[in-house]
Order: sequence, then structure tokens, then C-alpha cells
Amino acid sequence: MPTLEWIGKDKVVNHHLEVPYRVLEEQYTYNADRSENMIIRGDNLEALKALLPRYERRVKCIYIDPPYNTGNEGWVYNDNVNDPRIKKWLGEVVGREGEDLSRHDKWLCMMYPRLKLLQRLLAENGVIFISIDDNELCYLKSICDEIFGASCFVSTVSWQRTYSTRNDSKGIVSEVEHILVYSKRPGWNPNKLPRTYSMNAKYKNPDNDPLGDWRSDNAYAADANTHQGMVYAIQHPFTGKMLYPSNGSHWRYQQDEMLAIMCGWCSYKLHDLNDAHERAVICGVPDDEVRQGVKAIVLAESLEISKEKAATVLKRGQWPRFFFSKGGQGGIARKTYLGNVGGTPPTNLWQYADVGHTDEAAKILRAIFDGKAAFDTPKPPRLIERILQIAGDKDTLILDSFAGSGTTAHAVLNMNKSDGGHRKFILVEMMDYAESITAERVKRVIDGYGEGKNAVESTGGDFTFYDLGPVLLLPNGNLNEDVGAAKIREYVYFMETKASIEPDKADEPYYMGVHLDSAYYFYYERDSLTTLSRDFLGSIKTKAGRYTIYADQCTLSQMELERWHITFKKIPRDISKL
Repeated sequence: MPTLEWIGKDKVVNHHLEVPYRVLEEQYTYNADRSENMIIRGDNLEALKALLPRYERRVKCIYIDPPYNTGNEGWVYNDNVNDPRIKKWLGEVVGREGEDLSRHDKWLCMMYPRLKLLQRLLAENGVIFISIDDNELCYLKSICDEIFGASCFVSTVSWQRTYSTRNDSKGIVSEVEHILVYSKRPGWNPNKLPRTYSMNAKYKNPDNDPLGDWRSDNAYAADANTHQGMVYAIQHPFTGKMLYPSNGSHWRYQQDEMLAIMCGWCSYKLHDLNDAHERAVICGVPDDEVRQGVKAIVLAESLEISKEKAATVLKRGQWPRFFFSKGGQGGIARKTYLGNVGGTPPTNLWQYADVGHTDEAAKILRAIFDGKAAFDTPKPPRLIERILQIAGDKDTLILDSFAGSGTTAHAVLNMNKSDGGHRKFILVEMMDYAESITAERVKRVIDGYGEGKNAVESTGGDFTFYDLGPVLLLPNGNLNEDVGAAKIREYVYFMETKASIEPDKADEPYYMGVHLDSAYYFYYERDSLTTLSRDFLGSIKTKAGRYTIYADQCTLSQMELERWHITFKKIPRDISKL
């Protein structure tokens, strides 16, 4: 598969591995004692790394709205990549093409390691949606093919972001933005969307069918050649004419079922018409290759009697599943019941009437912030709601690492209020407005906003606000003891098992959990040396097939370790780097 090359790529392909692991420091929880919803203030590259111990392969849905690199955003490139070509970019505001000839390289260098970490966070049945415009669409798809795999490409959605265009616009007016969609594994299928009133309006019940509203559908299916036993004539009870499927088609049901259905109109029987030629034409084969002995469904009584019985059914109502159109004078049609249809599959064109537009988003934000334009390029909550409709359920966790004004949280809170769901969100925002706009918007949506007839009711909900804290492992390889034992243990257990640490056990303070019949202990004290000894073994109460025990030193012999199925790991030497 062809890959994209740019200045600095060789230094950022594995940069996500070099990003230091920082702990998350809780600042406050809003509207609850504790919350699973998170808003994180800090660089999203480091924040994504910090989320790995708890959320790797657990995020069902990711939505990001990164800088489009139009030259107007003024986004900052500040990743700490150890390369002379990139170091000169650090801290620079990325400008227009004419001012900054390398801005596309910078954008790709910024996006690549973030997408690598997002791919790790995505669940096996998860999917990522990435908003973008024409400026970087092709480049973005190239690196997504490389990171997620070309076979995991799902679609490029066109979102109709505006409902009107300016008459003085030049060239071809840009009416849509794009949303690239990739799954973690090939073969992902979206949920179907709820049916609209206009869709359901096509379904009627003119015959008072007890199964409910229906619409007329095709009585045939394709591939007559491979279903020759389902190609035959059915006699019309009103005209007596022999009706065949159209060329290349066959009746949708097996003949015994079709016979039973037609007997709902009048008496029918099977009869050989010796019509091999007619059936061969429909099947597209020579006469001598068509299936022999396939009988027709014909009237069992005279046409006059059959017509009288069929007319009674037509007038009475509750017609059989296959009926005669045009008041009994047309061909055979089939009922498709509304109750059996289910939802409608999503397409790659999302119109503003269904998912909102940029003006709608701006008006919502102004209403939340008392008429102030708090953010330049917000997305409408309905856009994120559509993503959650097709990619999640009532318990879905959605991650947005370019959170901006907090639209993703707004959408989650709206949907939870609407259907009683328990969806959760993680937002990451590195800019100064993470508290004053992102978190503040979520607070106002939770509490309700606006006044009088423009008031919007509270959605309820909660969140915890975090800052990125210190690194866990110092550059010299030692533990940063200011982090605290709990955070260190959580990290160590994840590196061992890729699982979340188990709850604390009061009688075993150094226990971390059991995974695949192995028990894990982290015997650590900040102010004293710890020793894996026989005395420590006597304090272990958890039964397991094997044990992995971290300590500063070990006085057990190799023979004793093997006898008791223990793997000793020295702190900090044997702590793996994320």
C-alpha cells in the first residue's frame, strides 16, 4: 500500500512511545460526589497517554475535530520531538501557506502520534469519526489508512454544514465538510437510524390488515437461473391470465408457501402447463437446460367462480400477503409491513435538516453564554448525536481529544436525558479556555440555561475536571515519588495485564489484582526499603497459580521463587515504560 511521506515523518512515527506518562490530577467534581465523565485540561498527546492504563481498547466511539489547517486557526505546534528539523517548529504558531511553507508537514507531524494513541484506545468494536475539510482530507486519509488499516476505512461522510451560500462567493462554493470514519476492525456495521414521519407516511392499511400498515413491494427476487424451481406461472383470478416473474427473476417464496398464500383468494392447485420454453426465457437458459417438471399454480375452479370468490376477499379486506394491484386488475405485488422494516441505514450524506449546521451551532453557544460568541467554529450537538446513534448504545463511552467548546459532552447529556441512557464522555482540551468555555458550557447544560421562552431545561449529569500532573517515571528511570503510591500501582498493574487495577483490599495493602490466575503485588513504601522475604509471603492471602511481586529487593533464593511460582521484579528497574 502506498504511504505518504513528509518532513519529519521518520521522527514522529514512533513518537507516541516517547511521550512521558503523566498522571491525571483531579481538581473537582461537578454535580456529584464522583463521576465517570471527564474533562481534562492539558496537551492532548500527553492526556491520551495518561488515559491508556484505564481505557486502552475500551473506548467504543471517538470523535475529533482537529485544526483544519486552513491558515486561519493559529494552532500551535509544540510537541517535544528530538529532531533538529522539528525543534525549530516548537512553540510556533502555524500560519498561512505563504507565511509558513511547512505548515502541512507540521500538521501531519502533530496528527500522526495522536492518531496512533487514539487507535490504541479504540475498542475492538469501536469506530472513530474525524471532522476535516478539503485542505487536509487526502493527507488525513493517507495516514489513517496507514494507522488504522485501509481495510478499516468505513466512509467519508459529507456534512452539509451550511443552509445558504453568499451570492458574492467566488469559485465553487464549499457547502460540505467531511467526516472520515474508520473502525478498529474490518467489517464494522453502523446502527440503523430511527425512521422519520415522512418515511412511515408511505405505509398505509387500505384493507384493515391486522398486521398493521404496509406498502406495496416487488413480488420477485433476482437470480432466476439459480432458483429455477421458483420460476412458474400463477393464474390471475380476475382475468385468468398466467402471470410469470419478470425476466431474470423468481417468486420470492417457495412454491408450497406461494400456493397457500394464493389460496387466500380462491381455490388453487398445481398443474403442469408444459411451459418449459417460457420458464427458460425467464431463467436465461436454453429450453433443454431449464428445470423440468415445475408446475404452475392455477385456478382449481372455473374462472367465474374464482373471480367471484376473489372479489369477495378484495371487498372484505385483509388481503393475503401477495395481492393483485390496481383494484384486482393489475399484476401480483407483495406487502411489506412497517413493523418488519426496522430503522433506516445511514448514508454518507448528512444534511443540515437532520444534523444541524454551523449557524445553529453558533446560536446554541450564544444562548449558553448570554449572547457572547464564545467559540469561532462550534459543531451542532445534533451532529454528534447522529454519530452516537449509529456508533453506540445507551452505555457508550465517547472520547473527544480536541474538545473545543464541549459540543460532544452537550450531545451526550442531551441523549441521556432523552432516552434515560448512561453514555459517558471524556473531553481533552489544551487551550486556556478548557475551564472557562469547555467546562463552563457543560456546567450550564447540566443546570439549564437561558431565560423566559428561550430557557432550556437542565439535562442533569456530572463530570470531573482534571489537570495533567507530573510524570510518573523520571528521566533517570526512578519513580517520581510525588505521584503517590495509588497512581504508581495503577500504572504498574496496567503494564502487566492491560487491565484496570482491582479495588483495594484492606487486609492486603500491596495487592493489585488477579489476572489469568496470576496475582500481582506492588510492595512499595516511599520512605523505606521493601524486601520480598518469607515474612512478606506470610502476609499474602490471595490464592493464585502464580505470583508477580514488585519490591526494592528480594532475600528469597531462586529455588524458593520457583517452588512458590513467584516472579520477583525490582523497583524501579523492572517497571515497564508505556
